[in-house]
Amino acid sequence: MRKTWAIIRRELIAYFSSPLAYIVMTAFLLMQGYIFYLIVSFLNNPQTPAMTPLRLFFGGTIFFWLFLLFVVPVITMRLIAEERRSGTIEVLLTSPVTEAQVVVGKFLAAMAFYLALWLPTVLYVVILARHSKIDLGPVAAGYLGVVLLGFMFLAVGTLASTLSTNQLIAAIIAFAAMVLLFSIGLVEQLMTSSSLLRDALSHMNLWTQMDDFAKGIVDTRHVVYQLSVGILFLFLAAKSLEVKKWR
Repeated sequence: MRKTWAIIRRELIAYFSSPLAYIVMTAFLLMQGYIFYLIVSFLNNPQTPAMTPLRLFFGGTIFFWLFLLFVVPVITMRLIAEERRSGTIEVLLTSPVTEAQVVVGKFLAAMAFYLALWLPTVLYVVILARHSKIDLGPVAAGYLGVVLLGFMFLAVGTLASTLSTNQLIAAIIAFAAMVLLFSIGLVEQLMTSSSLLRDALSHMNLWTQMDDFAKGIVDTRHVVYQLSVGILFLFLAAKSLEVKKWR
């Protein structure tokens, strides 16, 4: 555990020593603030159906998904790719750490940075609570959905970062894989007849899953799916790093 923690600390220092981290954080918060403003303005229209702002904020708009699909690859693109490009990955892998410890340490650092991006958005809940009564159950479930999505997408990005020495290529691979994961569930809506395949695809629909979380519904099937996919990609990242070690 000490070795993993050392990798996490090393990665976090690298994150916050880079101007890119502050650019990402600033852009993320500015966009989230603007989206929150648009949602509140939209719901203030008397002709708009009654709905809680946070339900739209947590995955209810395309902006949530677009920003997530672009931000996560930027967070993960340098994790392994930069180490391989600079040659420091050989030094790291010849030290007394396993490939799994390297992957988990770097992934957890990315996860910590991801959570740091979302932490200031709690202020929106505070603002709404001052002007109306807020049910904290759906709020907590919504943030749980954000964490689980981050877990899965960051794992995808971690694997992508092991596949290339070029950060931009790693980001493109991560983006393409995330779009594919996001699109799989949407195929279910194009199928007219009920079938076993359609039922399976419906359980993979990330938009529906996030909407359930935003409503306060914590379906264990959603939790298991996102954790399982994330763990699978982390396992593949460790194996990919192991293969690269012997080349």
